[in-house]
Amino acid sequence: MNQEEMKELFKKHNALLNGHFLLSSGLHSDTYFQSALILQHPEVAQVLAQNLKEKIVQAVKDIDVVVSPAMGGVIIGHEMGRAFGTRAIFTERVDGKVTLRRGFSVSKGEKVLVVEDVITTGLSTREVIESLKETGAEIVAVCSLVDRSAGKVDFGVPRFSLLSLEVKSYKPEECPLCKGGSKPIKPGSRK
Repeated sequence: MNQEEMKELFKKHNALLNGHFLLSSGLHSDTYFQSALILQHPEVAQVLAQNLKEKIVQAVKDIDVVVSPAMGGVIIGHEMGRAFGTRAIFTERVDGKVTLRRGFSVSKGEKVLVVEDVITTGLSTREVIESLKETGAEIVAVCSLVDRSAGKVDFGVPRFSLLSLEVKSYKPEECPLCKGGSKPIKPGSRK
């Protein structure tokens, strides 16, 4: 799946939104990717995961477990686990800290693929990586459906995405949409 096909898929599922949005990072943007609207279709989620896997296996050979942040990364993380034939678990935020719960664990030395739906600043992904490093796990790669930074966010490991483009984001005090009198809406999962 190429970049244009991925963009068209988001449009087809009304998952590429235009307006004034408050992102999970706290930044504002006129563009929002609501991947849940695509991932609600299991057959599409499976195809997306397979396409990501094809990119990853060219550079990364061993993956023991897939870990994603709740909420946005859970479905695509599960599908990536299926594609690689591995466990797929997720982290959750507890008292402001990202952690494994529900009996999930990662052992020292396990090779981890961190999976996200959309990356903007990389904050959620970094929090997942830091929580896993505490377990002694080895982060081997990061992947996402969409990379809004056009590859500018560095995690210190190989990274892969199906759609990579630079989407403007603004600090609230610098947002031209706010200055124009518009109020942002928050369609994401994190408060």
